[in-house]
Amino acid sequence: MATIFSKIIAGEIPCHLIAETENCFAFLDIMPLALGHVLVVPKKEVDYIFDLEDDLLAELNVFSKKVAKAIEKVMPCERIGVAIIGLEVPHAHIHLIPLNSVQDINFSRPKLEVSKEKLTEISEKIRGAF
Repeated sequence: MATIFSKIIAGEIPCHLIAETENCFAFLDIMPLALGHVLVVPKKEVDYIFDLEDDLLAELNVFSKKVAKAIEKVMPCERIGVAIIGLEVPHAHIHLIPLNSVQDINFSRPKLEVSKEKLTEISEKIRGAF
């Protein structure tokens, strides 16, 4: 059964797309820890990030760096935090989170509720900086 991320990549579930390549896909988290929180996933459905083929893992990381640099250009933050947890969705993914304090990457705190309009605005800004 396809994961929610595979359904997003296939266009079956809408998303706020940031960027994509032949093998990688980046979109806004709709329940972010901070405004500008992006998920970066391989298009290939693999549960555990360290089960990815070396070439794809390297490509995913380089793609994540490009996305992070675009986020930094438009979201006020000290830096972009990176988290790989891999328990919520059985599809490898990297969280890119704008940080101003260590608490901004605390996954136990409540997620933000952001309007669809605000998510669209943020995704357009990041996409424009990419």
